[in-house]
Amino acid sequence: MILRWPLFAGIVLLASPATAAPNTIDIVRDLAARVGPIVGSAQACSDIERARVQVITNKFAAVIQEASADPVARNSLSQVFERNVRDGANLVTSNRMDCAAAERQLAELERSLGIAKSSSGLSSVIAPSPAAAATAPAAQLPAPADAGPAVHGITENEIRFGIVGPFTGAARELGRQMKLGVDTAFNRANESGGVNGRQLKLISADDGYEPTRTLDAMKQLYDKDQVFGFIGNVGTPTAAVGIPYALQQKALFFGAFTGASILRHDPPDRYVFNYRAGYAEETDAVVRYLIKLRHLQPRQIAVFAQQDAYGDAGFAGVAKAFRLLGIDDGGILRLGYKRNTVDVEDAVNQLKQQKGAVRAVVMVATYRAAAKFIEKTHDLFPGIVYTNVSFVGSTELASELMLLGPRFADGVVVTQVVPAVGGFSSEVLEYKTALAKYFPGENVDYVSLEGYVAANVLIEALKRAGPQLDVERLVDTLENMRNLDLGLGVPLGFGRAEHQASHKIWGTALDDKGKYQSIELE
Repeated sequence: MILRWPLFAGIVLLASPATAAPNTIDIVRDLAARVGPIVGSAQACSDIERARVQVITNKFAAVIQEASADPVARNSLSQVFERNVRDGANLVTSNRMDCAAAERQLAELERSLGIAKSSSGLSSVIAPSPAAAATAPAAQLPAPADAGPAVHGITENEIRFGIVGPFTGAARELGRQMKLGVDTAFNRANESGGVNGRQLKLISADDGYEPTRTLDAMKQLYDKDQVFGFIGNVGTPTAAVGIPYALQQKALFFGAFTGASILRHDPPDRYVFNYRAGYAEETDAVVRYLIKLRHLQPRQIAVFAQQDAYGDAGFAGVAKAFRLLGIDDGGILRLGYKRNTVDVEDAVNQLKQQKGAVRAVVMVATYRAAAKFIEKTHDLFPGIVYTNVSFVGSTELASELMLLGPRFADGVVVTQVVPAVGGFSSEVLEYKTALAKYFPGENVDYVSLEGYVAANVLIEALKRAGPQLDVERLVDTLENMRNLDLGLGVPLGFGRAEHQASHKIWGTALDDKGKYQSIELE
């Protein structure tokens, strides 16, 4: 947090002790957010003399004292300063800043304030005499937002985020719906004034759900479009490419539309945060549902999974669920298809060879392939139970199946990581109202609802991080968010060892009208 001290030294803090400038409080608060971290990082370094730090602290206390005659306002400014001092100390104690950098920042501050040459108070260093202040043109005062270093993807008026997903190809509706949900939340926030005075902007890049295109899409957004971070990226195989790039850039990778374990390391990757429950949790819930509520035998359950990291993650979740139930996972039948295709013939033929032994199929597939598999097997195996994880694209799956006929849709189970779109939780009602307002004609959808919820979690964190925003401050804020109530019926939160906000799984099943009805999974 190197300050542009020539600007800092020119700020008019006080017109006179009796008549402070109208925006003095705001300016001092802004300066507290800039000086505090430097003081805190220096305090955390044992080889930096305490007396040097105390001089700065004392002088800033004098500025706070002069800024207002109101004790409440003074106390508020002191708390802001102390909070930022703690943030600065945390940078050192968490090894995100070394003491050499802390020393350089402190020395630069001392030089800018002339502390080594003058014993004058901080007010006299950073403010002209009352007479000069009284005649200084207001236009010469720099805005508080200009007083700090530039942050990638942030301007005085805007914060830019990027989303990489399939906006063409067989899975394009997943990308479109995820972006739609995030845009809806951003539009709602922007209409209310944005976040700490800045508007939110979402920029998309298409990778067609092909990991060979993901890196170029990430680079385009980060380098050319200058995004601050990424939200709502779609897919597991694509995330396997996108995450290393985001970590390399120390850019936020938030709320991706995937439940794969590569986003859920222990301990978690610092810049990767998930809203949704993982595939292991979804498949565990559905395996327990099939065995305990539908009374199926483990050997009667097969897996139809995409032949890539997405399918692997789902299959691993089923295997883990078997083991947790004390069941051997060695004999699970896995059927598959290639990503971005509907070539399910091999899978259908393998299922035929089982001669009716399979009574349920846990699908880890996208909507078109899942619908094609159901079409090809439904009448061959009457009564078979089909389930899928939330990534399928629930609305699109329902549409595809209803085109085939009501009997193909009826009874298909999909696990969800958001409440039923037909429900009445406050977040769902808010989402419906906002979607109708900003995107009239768009239907409610589980994917866009997930994007909306994830974006609202991020918006809350941005608000709490304050106007002096950077990635490290935002990550620290996220890691201290607890019991966030968005109106989902479950609290959300993160921690240093927990970068997943929700572990809740909702059960839904299609009826013969193509509508999802809530079901109990346990």
